Amino acid sequence: MSGTQSASNIPSLELLSKNQTPTFVTPLKRINEGHDVSAFLTSKAYSDIMTFLLQLNRAMFPIYVQNVSTSGQKRVQVWDLDCQAVEFSETVQSIRNLLEELDHIIDDVPPDPGPRRFGNASFKKWYQKIEERTSDLLKSHLPESTLQYPHDSEITAESELSSYLLGSFGSSQRLDYGSGHELSFLAFLGCIWKLGGFTASSADTPSGNNERAIVLALIVPYLSLIRRLILTYTLEPAGSHGVWGLDDHSFIPYILGSAQYGPAISPRDQTPTEGSRPDAPDPADVAKTAAVERQRQQNMYFGAIGFIHDVKKGPFWEHSPMLYDISGIRTGWGKINKGMIKMYNAEVLSKFPVVQHFRFGSLFSFDKDPHATPPPASVHAANQPVRDGSGSSSAEKIAAPRAPPPPSASQAASIPGSGAATAAPWASRGPAIPTPAIGTIAPWATAPTGMIDPSQSTETRSAHKGSAPSGAESGTVAPLSSRQPTITGAAVPPTRYPPSGSRLAPVSGRIRTEANGEDLPAAVAAATAQSMPPPTRAPWAKPS
Repeated sequence: MSGTQSASNIPSLELLSKNQTPTFVTPLKRINEGHDVSAFLTSKAYSDIMTFLLQLNRAMFPIYVQNVSTSGQKRVQVWDLDCQAVEFSETVQSIRNLLEELDHIIDDVPPDPGPRRFGNASFKKWYQKIEERTSDLLKSHLPESTLQYPHDSEITAESELSSYLLGSFGSSQRLDYGSGHELSFLAFLGCIWKLGGFTASSADTPSGNNERAIVLALIVPYLSLIRRLILTYTLEPAGSHGVWGLDDHSFIPYILGSAQYGPAISPRDQTPTEGSRPDAPDPADVAKTAAVERQRQQNMYFGAIGFIHDVKKGPFWEHSPMLYDISGIRTGWGKINKGMIKMYNAEVLSKFPVVQHFRFGSLFSFDKDPHATPPPASVHAANQPVRDGSGSSSAEKIAAPRAPPPPSASQAASIPGSGAATAAPWASRGPAIPTPAIGTIAPWATAPTGMIDPSQSTETRSAHKGSAPSGAESGTVAPLSSRQPTITGAAVPPTRYPPSGSRLAPVSGRIRTEANGEDLPAAVAAATAQSMPPPTRAPWAKPS
């Protein structure tokens, strides 16, 4: 369900109705094949997840406060990670203590020593301890009115809360963690919200205080706990897109962190889609180590970037190309925030590998939302894995390509020039075709008749100039050479910023050469710049 409209027409996640007694169930896996993702995108659970996420996201934008500054301008309240203007309810503080207790258990389960290829087996021991203590932890840190919410079945709300909490820390079987587990923690907090566990703030606190308390006091410590688990037990990325994914493990900090740097809003304003607060850093600072270290203690976006700097080495544009591309946005953090939400919907909630392990109960139901619109058709949705009648998915049925069987004797006889012992249909028993005198060969290979020997002197090679293709005289690049030019042995970064010392200047996605002022596509200009010779040249090409 999409939730009710507040006084400012901003949707918020609905609380359970006091007039109806819910029937709690043990959450179950419902996404088993690709078509189930489309059903999920029209379910009540999907609507509730997006409503709750957008609710938290809006609360993290700076706001205008009532009193005016001495200069006569409206005062702006920002929500940095060390902000003291947010009130924490008793429930929020208690759940925060629960996360701290989970962090302390890591000290009791040190990682196993010795070499290992994937993950550390001690994570299974840590997870088992949490699994055994989940019921006691919830009873110690959640209000009884939440755990024992009135119900009409033997199963209580604790069953659904336990499932989402345990799903928040990664897989003890695969020893991995990803954005699907992060989604489970968001659902855990959403369950508490729907059960009325996050009590109302006092009358003099700004609107959105509960949401900000959830982000600053619960989601931020949760991310710190996860990063420690990843480093301690070397958890693998789950459902990662590799270098072309946004992040190996997390997504939500990029949404909420970009909102922290967005422009200030009033209670009735729409959520901004562009602009930044005046003191926001340049998005391009994500590639600068000093700037990241300065901002990571204040902002969730830079906190996630800082963790990438901790675990990955090399140029930022090389190991995180998508984040690097996003850092080139010049219309403000509001634009980045809007794009992150769209990407979360497309790359997390709409991807089978990510959401397949999410479990559905009564609080986050797989039932169809009557107000939902069908998701648009896409190539990705059409190519999701599908299970056949045997219970195995189509992905499991795909076999490695194999060579076709050799032809039979009768088939071979019908092939002109073929021999019984030769399976290739293009083989011929006729006179052998002489090896061409001209061809691209390795520089160390023996040159056949008519071929230029790379070891010959320049004068001797010039005598054979007529035997080389005409294109060689103009510096033909070898056909198997890298498509990406190099400078002093290092790969050239994307053309958003030209390399240091380059004569190229960026002009709206194109490259302007200062020599003649002509606009050229970036790839063409990079390949023709005098300071960027091709890395691999044909043996007959003239030296530059």
